[in-house]
Parts: sequence; C-alpha cells; structure tokens
Amino acid sequence: MATQATIPRPRRGRVGRLDRPAIAGVLVREITNFSSFWRSTTFSSTIEPTIYLLAFGFGFGSLVSTVGGYDYVEFVGTGTVASAVLFSSVFPSMFGTFVKRTFQHTYDAILAAPVDTEEIVTAEALWISIRAGTYGCVPMLVAIVFGLGPRIDMLFVPLIAFVAGFGWASFGIMIAGLLTKIDNFGYVTSTVITPTFLTAGTFFPLTGLPEWVQVLGNFNPLHHTVELVRHAAFGWEGWADVGHLGALVLFALILWRLAIRAMTRRLIT
Repeated sequence: MATQATIPRPRRGRVGRLDRPAIAGVLVREITNFSSFWRSTTFSSTIEPTIYLLAFGFGFGSLVSTVGGYDYVEFVGTGTVASAVLFSSVFPSMFGTFVKRTFQHTYDAILAAPVDTEEIVTAEALWISIRAGTYGCVPMLVAIVFGLGPRIDMLFVPLIAFVAGFGWASFGIMIAGLLTKIDNFGYVTSTVITPTFLTAGTFFPLTGLPEWVQVLGNFNPLHHTVELVRHAAFGWEGWADVGHLGALVLFALILWRLAIRAMTRRLIT
C-alpha cells in the first residue's frame, strides 16, 4: 500500500515561549520602522523635558534656591529624567500599540509567522524601553551644562531608565490591549499618568505633602525612579536604593505579564 506523502506544516507559535530569533525579528522591524520618523520622535522626547527643566529650574529656582539640601536646578534636573522616561515610554506604547493592533493590523501579520503574543509584547517593551533609557538622559545632560556636577555613578542612569521604561512600556501595551477605543486613553492619562507625574517628587519633595501622600508615594514607580536617579547624581543610600530598584523590577515584571495577558486575549481568538 502506497503511503501518503507527509506535507510539512508551518511551525505555529506556542503561547508561553520566548524565542530569541522571534523577538529579534520584531525588534528589527521596529528599528527599521523607527528610522522613518526618528527625527520627530527624538525632537519631542528631548525638547519637552528640557523645557520642563528650564521652566521649573530657573522659574521656581529664582524663588527657591535650595530644596532638600540641593540646588533647585539640580533637584529638578535629576527628577526630570524620570519624567522623560515616563513620557517617552507610556504614550508611544499606548498609542503605537493600539494603532498597530486596531488600524494597521500589524500584529495579525506578525502572528502569521512563528511568533506569539509573548514575543511581540516583549520585543515592543524592550524597544520602547531602550528609547526611553536614551531619551531620559537628555535632561541630566542639560542639567550638567547648567551646573550639575558629573559623577561616575551617573553611568547607571541609562540602566535605571531602561528598567523603569520597560515597566511603563508594558503598562501602555496593557492599556492598549484592554481598551477598545483610543478616545478612552484620556481617562488613563487623567487618572493615572498625571497624578503619578505630580506625586513622584520631581519638582518638590514628598516630605512637604500630607502623610498619606507620602505613603502612596512608595507605590509610585516614578517616585522610585526619581530617587534612584537623584542618588546616582548625589550619592547612594545603601539598602534604600536596593529597595527602590527592587520596586522598579517588580513593577516591570508584573506589568509585563499583565500586558502579555491583555494582548493575548485581544489577538488570539
């Protein structure tokens, strides 16, 4: 009896894996696509935090000379790094992911290859966090120009920004997977992003706020980012900084898994 020829079937993605070639493929696509609009993204991601630094640093700096023992320009300059990381990670991930998922159907095309949602989310978050880690250093360089003393420990700032950026990128991807309308992003911005930005200790120390706000600050990932960047510039504080870093890593891991879950539910039917 003649045996039927076995027709090879294309390998399908398995949920729960992390293939390096698949992640690299998505990263290459993102880098190639980014080369077409990097100028505008770089301009907005670097100019906006620099304006914040100059406006608050020299505006309030003319009224308040020192805050927490630091020159106010230095205080704001180190804090604005965290703000730059937030804005250059959470908004591109929210809007970019939603557009690619809903309007461009980019992820549908990628899933036709042996790539699953875990690899898509991981690659997207990695790429956005790399950008955030780069753009986040710009305010610190500006602050150095205006008098912030450079220290060798500042070389850890890109790593801190990368970890924080990964968490916020995962948060944005999760929101893009949960919401069905892009107009609803305004609710997230008003109720989550803005309060997070204002209670991180970027422009004023949390010690001057009510005690309950100070307690909530410990649950604010942006506050941990501000503290780590500030201590990299002015001096580490031992186990306290280990706690700050641990909080950022935990935030990144939890939001990464939640982003994968949200996007899997949205893309796999």
